Amino acid sequence: MAKITIVALVLFAITYLLMMLFQKIRPHIVAVSALIFVGLGVIASAKPDLFGVGFFNLTNGVYEYGILQAISNIDWNVIMMIAGTMGTVYLFIESKMPQLLSDVLISKMPNMKWVVVVISLFAGIVSAFVDNVATVLMIAPVALAFCKKLEVSPVPAIICIAVSSNLQGAATLVGDTTSILLGKAAGLDFSDFFVDNGKPGMFWVVEAGAVVSAFIILFMFRKEKSPIEFTSRTKVEDYIPTYLLVGTVVALIAVSFIPYKDNAAPDQFYKPDITNGLICIAFFVIGILRELIVKKNKEIVINSIKEIDYYTIVLLTCLFIVIGGIEAAGVIDVIGNAIGSLGSGSVFAVYSIILWMSVILSAFIDNIPYTATMLSIIPVIAAGFPGMDSKLLYYGLLCGATLGGNLTPIGASANITGIGILRKEGYEVKATTFMKYGVPFTLAAVTTGYILLWVMWGVK
Repeated sequence: MAKITIVALVLFAITYLLMMLFQKIRPHIVAVSALIFVGLGVIASAKPDLFGVGFFNLTNGVYEYGILQAISNIDWNVIMMIAGTMGTVYLFIESKMPQLLSDVLISKMPNMKWVVVVISLFAGIVSAFVDNVATVLMIAPVALAFCKKLEVSPVPAIICIAVSSNLQGAATLVGDTTSILLGKAAGLDFSDFFVDNGKPGMFWVVEAGAVVSAFIILFMFRKEKSPIEFTSRTKVEDYIPTYLLVGTVVALIAVSFIPYKDNAAPDQFYKPDITNGLICIAFFVIGILRELIVKKNKEIVINSIKEIDYYTIVLLTCLFIVIGGIEAAGVIDVIGNAIGSLGSGSVFAVYSIILWMSVILSAFIDNIPYTATMLSIIPVIAAGFPGMDSKLLYYGLLCGATLGGNLTPIGASANITGIGILRKEGYEVKATTFMKYGVPFTLAAVTTGYILLWVMWGVK
């Protein structure tokens, strides 16, 4: 192994360790790591023998990673999709449409048991198109309200809403940051999550898991038969944010039929790489311009811009640079070959390792940096298995990384948000309490996805 590869591997491991230990300053940690990788590249080009002869030599060349290369590794399409979608979602939340939809559903339920099941499924459906954390922030207050009316603890209901939100985030291209990352890496568009090469896409795998997990929730709440009395409904006076969110989804579906340059035939029209990002930003801009010019509401414009998750955006931006650095240093090849060798030449074994390893790791570390890293490694692994469809590994990664966060209260941002809401209401949630609901839910959903993905993409 080349010296620069070893140094890059150690630096990458330290970066991950520090991110796990100091979660509040993860963007700062990754930013420093990115600067080091770029700095090594600048030194390598200016003084290749500074650290000794052969320090920067690789098997297939010399370590080259300058500033321009680092910037080119940033996926601006992903960054723009996240920013635009989050902004539009904030306007959607402020319109109170999600609360109205929840009220309508709850008003038709006979008892507490069915309310929890239905509101959990509803949270999942919303989360397929809206950020997971935003979904919890929208729907958790509704659950708190009806639990107070029935004088029961809201802890189980909020936990079910959080884990259901995490599950459905993998259903569509805009459901979660991990889905957006996967879409870019695997060359998927919005429609591919529904039908991919004539096969059922990830949406149907996730929905199958949701159905199975709903029975788990139904069993866990089998004794909750308190009747529901629901008399009032939230009033929605502004439907434009709903149209903007729907418009975003429809536009993404429409452009999904236009290929990117890499997939286009000779002389065929293709779309720019940042098309999806431009769509998401455009609808958000329309929303804030309307608020500013038509409604003269400067406050909601300022708040919508503030509500964009700059923490995740900075983290991802710097992480793209770090991943580019370890790829230039040969680390991606080393990790990919190591995972491939663990499977002993068996596609099923490698698929199983990636999926269940993702479940376990995502229970304790943030799934965004983990997914971003693994998406770079999967092509290397797939190259070692001629004839294997790499989609099997891509979807297995998404299934494991997205759902694994449901195992623990710190495994996903939606879980942390739900627990934070409960803490403000005076309820302290122990890890064991969360896992009482999270573990069976996760195992049911992941096992369902694990089997379906293998049947659809692994079995020849």
